[in-house]
Amino acid sequence: MAYEWIVDALDETWSAIDRLVRPLPSESYDAPTVCPGWSVRDVISHLLGFEVMLQGAPVPQFEGPWPEYVRNPIGEINEAFVVAHRREPGVDVLNQFRDATVRSLAALRALDDAGWEKVGWSPEGERPYHRFQETRVLDSWIHLQDIRDALLQPADDHGAGEEIVVNRFEAALPYVVGKKMHCADGTLVQLNLTGRLGRTVVLGVREGRAQPRSVSEDVPTLEITTPVALFWRRAAGRISAGAFLSASATDVRGDRALAQSFAESLRIMI
Repeated sequence: MAYEWIVDALDETWSAIDRLVRPLPSESYDAPTVCPGWSVRDVISHLLGFEVMLQGAPVPQFEGPWPEYVRNPIGEINEAFVVAHRREPGVDVLNQFRDATVRSLAALRALDDAGWEKVGWSPEGERPYHRFQETRVLDSWIHLQDIRDALLQPADDHGAGEEIVVNRFEAALPYVVGKKMHCADGTLVQLNLTGRLGRTVVLGVREGRAQPRSVSEDVPTLEITTPVALFWRRAAGRISAGAFLSASATDVRGDRALAQSFAESLRIMI
């Protein structure tokens, strides 16, 4: 099957959410998460809503003003599904989530190669379907960590989803350095990620564009060493730029103003 690794990552991530939450008492669903205005129940409702929408369900009607954290059409869709399930018992929402994801996985496993390559709607614009589903891994895996943090049950069994997340955030670094930071030509940025999935990423700026470079003896304009976990948390907007830079595990060498710009620009998810 084409893109089996994406389906496996979704299966693993969604199953982890179910295993984590199902044994817990009902009040656990009300635990606040780092997502503004959302509880554990709300995060699950969001993931549920997106899956049933992809399966053909209409977006629920939303009445009243949008909360201030809803800033775009995708946010409106998310909030409509969240509010629609907010008064339901948490375990009922979890059961609906499990049923919806079982249907989604079955449909993905039955998809032919042409279906995976078909270009269509996604939250990022028109994209091949495999890219869209990879984004579903990204969203689901980050929200799994949100739930773990809210329940004070962090874990290290990050699995296939983490690899997709870190790879996606790494792939966005040229955009961060070249477009968001507007670095001057000749700027050399080196990011050393430590721990599981650790790697070194070097980017050089030329003609306003940041491009990957091999590690060399050239002294970087900015060199940041930080754990993978802090990298993805900042890229996902789960920690602030200040927390990222001031963490004891983060080491910054070189231009401090550039380091601040990097940390602020690193937030990739909206």
